[in-house]
Amino acid sequence: MHARNPMMEKIYFTIGEVAVIVGVSPSSIRYWEQNFDELKPCKSEKGTRLFSQPDIELLKLICFLVKERGLTIKGARKKLKENREDTIKTWELVRRLQTVKAGLIAIRDETSGN
Repeated sequence: MHARNPMMEKIYFTIGEVAVIVGVSPSSIRYWEQNFDELKPCKSEKGTRLFSQPDIELLKLICFLVKERGLTIKGARKKLKENREDTIKTWELVRRLQTVKAGLIAIRDETSGN
């Protein structure tokens, strides 16, 4: 039996769920929504923000630019508008390298315990 991936089953996520996934506060997400034209989550009849998988990927990219690269909101907006493809490639490379690093640390920790 295959383990289910909740990210693959759900179509829309609440701001609270997205905050956990991205690793930022809901207020940061609301702030970024105001400052990035590309970020337009759907809203329910009650006004609840509903984020799709592409919205979450965009938020992760914004988080990378602002939190990890240290860009200002203005700088991150400019980067996304002028050089989006290269920015995404760099972000994907960084994510892969972080995964490799985590794997190497796990191996080191397992071998040092013996």
